[in-house]
Amino acid sequence: MNASPSTEAIKVLVADDEGLVRSGFKVLLDLEDDITVVGEATNGAEAVERARATRPDVVLMDIRMPKLDGIQATAQIAETHGLEQVRVLILTTYDTDEYVYDALHAGASGFLLKDAGPAELLHAIRVVAAGDALLAPRITRRLIGQFTAHHRAAQAAGDRLAVLTEREREVLALVGQGLSNNEIGAELFLSPATVRTHVSRAMAKLGARDRAQLVVIAYQTGLVSPQ
Repeated sequence: MNASPSTEAIKVLVADDEGLVRSGFKVLLDLEDDITVVGEATNGAEAVERARATRPDVVLMDIRMPKLDGIQATAQIAETHGLEQVRVLILTTYDTDEYVYDALHAGASGFLLKDAGPAELLHAIRVVAAGDALLAPRITRRLIGQFTAHHRAAQAAGDRLAVLTEREREVLALVGQGLSNNEIGAELFLSPATVRTHVSRAMAKLGARDRAQLVVIAYQTGLVSPQ
């Protein structure tokens, strides 16, 4: 018998139009003491409605759904007053979703491959719930870089990075390369706490919702180039 979730349990909303996928996720997540499934949605419109009703910590969001797709649903959740702390984890298929950039730009905190194993899924939920970005290593730089390149022209008006200090630009560049706070600290000889401060200030100055959007900005501005 499963232990009852604690008051600190991560609340998850599962949004996918395939019943078997939703059921599989629910079975897996319900086995974890620190995670609880607070709702399911079969389409994007339902995902937004359930997010408003349940205030989850994390929404597992499929991209291709009827009525409202996952990107539109993510944007609506990100723009809804009272849902500022809700994090969206986009479920994507390798090399086929050309929407990863749009999903991150809409406010998603990251994406995960649909063929990810149970341990990877659980890790992703915990990372995103903690406020960090989760960008699947296999596709992060190439995929985000590929699609942000097409959007760079629209972002060219003015130097978006002019508001940052030199140190904040250095930190942003390393965030864009996918480094963790500890790795950035080692690279720049800073403590992880100092790195967190620089990341937070860069987010505030650039109007980024979270770390994932900092990655997008790093590519948009050309601070980081696709590998």
